[in-house]
Amino acid sequence: MHVVIVGSGIAGLTAAIRASAVHDVTLVTKGALADSATAYAQGGVAVALGADDSPTLHQADTHVAAAGSADARAVEVLCSDGPARVRDLLALGVPFDRSTDPSALDRYGDDLARGREAAHGRWRVVHADGDATGAAIERTLIDALHRQHVTILERTCLTDLVVRDGAVVGVDVLDLLGEPRRIDADAVVIASGGAGHLYRETTNPLVATGDGVAAAWRAGAVVADLEFVQFHPTRLAVPDGGLVSEAVRGEGAVLRDARGRRFMTAVHPDAELAPRDVVARGIAAAVRDQGGAPVLLDATGLGADFLTGRFPGLTRATRAAGFDWTRQGVPVSPAAHYSMGGIATDAEGRTSLPGLLAIGEAACTGVHGANRLASNSLLEGLVFAVRAADAVAAPRPGLLRLRGNADLRVTSVPRTADVIRVSRQTWPGGPDHRDGSTDVRQAVQAVMTDRVGLLRDATGLASARCDLDALTASATGGVREHEDRALLDLARLVALAAETRTESRGAHARTDHPDTDPAAPASYAWVAETVTRHIAVPQEVPA
Repeated sequence: MHVVIVGSGIAGLTAAIRASAVHDVTLVTKGALADSATAYAQGGVAVALGADDSPTLHQADTHVAAAGSADARAVEVLCSDGPARVRDLLALGVPFDRSTDPSALDRYGDDLARGREAAHGRWRVVHADGDATGAAIERTLIDALHRQHVTILERTCLTDLVVRDGAVVGVDVLDLLGEPRRIDADAVVIASGGAGHLYRETTNPLVATGDGVAAAWRAGAVVADLEFVQFHPTRLAVPDGGLVSEAVRGEGAVLRDARGRRFMTAVHPDAELAPRDVVARGIAAAVRDQGGAPVLLDATGLGADFLTGRFPGLTRATRAAGFDWTRQGVPVSPAAHYSMGGIATDAEGRTSLPGLLAIGEAACTGVHGANRLASNSLLEGLVFAVRAADAVAAPRPGLLRLRGNADLRVTSVPRTADVIRVSRQTWPGGPDHRDGSTDVRQAVQAVMTDRVGLLRDATGLASARCDLDALTASATGGVREHEDRALLDLARLVALAAETRTESRGAHARTDHPDTDPAAPASYAWVAETVTRHIAVPQEVPA
């Protein structure tokens, strides 16, 4: 069968390599093959490989970070399948760092170097090239892909899914020259990542505009958990500043306010190693209390030799920004980082639409709940990509469990029909990609950042929905216009989901509803009204 995979991060590449052993595979990616969020991942891969660790312990930490909203089956799959998938990477040649500590072999049973990040009870984050784990994995997987019989279409943008008789049978794309093209498929796997560019400040690459999730929603797929957007606590607070890995805090760096005080010790017992949502809100409160000045990440106590050896990339990045972090604190602030929500799937990546699967950040298995545990994202991409690749030709079950055993509520959402006309367009990374129709994107980002961001309330969400509904994104033109349409589609859905959840849970913080409601459902899900007018359907969706 012919399988089209959209996206070239860890999930898309892994699925393509696996599926190509038995299927005809075409991999479509909007930028160059290496343009993905995976290449930006610094910290590493969280996996229970050590003799002092176990999948059960990893599951427990994942559930704590998820604020009681993760699906137990998905978490079990992630943590139990994880060790085998990381061994697959080792076999492919990913150069994971090795420890020179003689006691490491006795403690862990191997010589892999390990880091610890927020909310982890064990040192279980394996890393490569110090702080360039994602890039090392991406390079290795691309090399492996080139050894397979896979058709690769770079700089090819997904615009819509092709649906016939209720099933996905292909994709519509803009090709390398900006011309429309249709690719028929027996199965389509969405692995196109998240939508960090819903916000003005994000750790995500330029290509992260939610194209796959938005296309799936327009086609009639159920989407879920969209209100849960993770803000990474520590982005370098300078123009175009990048991520400063949580692994730095795991090694002992601390956060200080303008007076030099460690403020996180008063926020949470785990201080700088509290779950990401807690640290991000703690930083936001400190910034507010000191009149908008950024807080400082102080890593000076780790020593210059350790910092330059363990975090060579960050040492270069902070130096390029004008800071010597071996001698001084560096300014940091939260930024949009990861979407826990996405296209609702089962544990094999199957969606509510026959012929469509989703994996990685574009998918919502329920594995992250309301807040993702640090360094679980790369593992998720590996684990569920393999399961989806193995499921593309398997018989579809009579009853499909979306998001596992959660109490899934699916509500219809009206959408305005649009007419699509496409034309030539310069591609991401080219000189014209940032030009053109910026008004819609800037307006979306302003609304989302100011009213649907780290802290939310009813008044802001209601006005955000009103302002977003008043915007229109042209479906004519090229890549930029299609990205803007995807961002506007998702912005409306995120704002609606955030307004609907009248509690605070994980990454979703309502200042007017600061407590978690034990009676609230773990997940809210949505489907386009043009596909169905059912107000709610059972958790088990007929296949």
